[in-house]
Amino acid sequence: MSTPHLSPRRLPTSIWALGFVSLLMDISSEMIHSLLPVFLVTGLGVSMLTVGLIEGAAESTALIVKVFSGVLSDWWGRRKPLAVLGYGLGAVSKPLFALATTAGLVIVARLLDRVGKGIRGAPRDALVADIAPPELRGAAFGLRQSLDTVGAFLGPLIAIGLMLLWANDFRAVFWVAVIPAVLCVALLVFGVREPESPPDAPRVNPIQRDSLRRLSSAYWWVVVLGALATLARFSEAFLVLRVQQGGLPLAWTPMVLIAMNLVYAAGAYPLGKLADSTSHLRLLAWGLTVLIVANVLLALSDQGMVVWAGILLWGLHMAMTQGLLATMVADAAPAELRGTAFGVFNLASGIAMLMASALAGLLWDQFGAGYTFMASATFSAGALLLLWLRRNQASLL
Repeated sequence: MSTPHLSPRRLPTSIWALGFVSLLMDISSEMIHSLLPVFLVTGLGVSMLTVGLIEGAAESTALIVKVFSGVLSDWWGRRKPLAVLGYGLGAVSKPLFALATTAGLVIVARLLDRVGKGIRGAPRDALVADIAPPELRGAAFGLRQSLDTVGAFLGPLIAIGLMLLWANDFRAVFWVAVIPAVLCVALLVFGVREPESPPDAPRVNPIQRDSLRRLSSAYWWVVVLGALATLARFSEAFLVLRVQQGGLPLAWTPMVLIAMNLVYAAGAYPLGKLADSTSHLRLLAWGLTVLIVANVLLALSDQGMVVWAGILLWGLHMAMTQGLLATMVADAAPAELRGTAFGVFNLASGIAMLMASALAGLLWDQFGAGYTFMASATFSAGALLLLWLRRNQASLL
């Protein structure tokens, strides 16, 4: 479709509010997550494989839980209460990181945080699709993702400043992270209005056979693509550890996520807008190509311009693909099954995330970091090959 005069001012206020909700929670989460891999390895003495398993289990838990919250939001006909619950759990988890003296409590906190993310994810994405006009859907997802990613680089930036100010006091930084998480929940409660469902709208079980049959082959094709893209892109914790391996001081390790997310934030909205007027498959193919180049560079070096170019290209890949995949799901699914559609999509991606992060940690421990990134490049190339083989289905998307 074409949107020749697209402007962010035309997007509903609640889309902007949801974007700032994501921004605040990402500031909080990334203040912790940008330091957490190094905290685990240097402060608690865990192995690289353990880091991979923790990150994979945490992220896949979030993605798997989305299927249940998405189904519930479709059956209930309400999205916002589940989003509030999910963001609330994320806020509650933050003090646990500051209190942790063992890897066990970190795991509990990480899983609680990700369960909250899982609960809010599919209802929030479905809410974006419900609120946004169809012709602005790519722009809406791109804007929310862009604001989300602004938080993802502000969080590490704040973490660096506080680490330098407080002489590498991880726990003090973790306590400060509680503040934006609380503000995020307040903004969601008071700043987002959910569209009213028709009072006579029937409640249908979204996971019964007749409902699932309404999810088209185009939708299931997007699910497969999303899983393959996730399999090629393991936890970003390994980017942090790659640069730290090259000698970057502890206080400056959050610069990895700052650099990546600056590119991600700058590109997410314009590339989301582009998705409203160009071939989804072509844009996804370019995104996978960028990921291949990024991983080859990261495999070659852990220092200098090469490794930082790989990190920046990783961010460009995220900007090109994450909002795009959400738009593809929303376009391919019936409105009353959007929560379920996002949930199933993220279930497949969650399984792929667990496999990818565990494999990344294992390869790193057994053979070295280069093998981890070359494996990701290989999976990316496989996904790109599948896109080429199925190019005749482009009209479905």
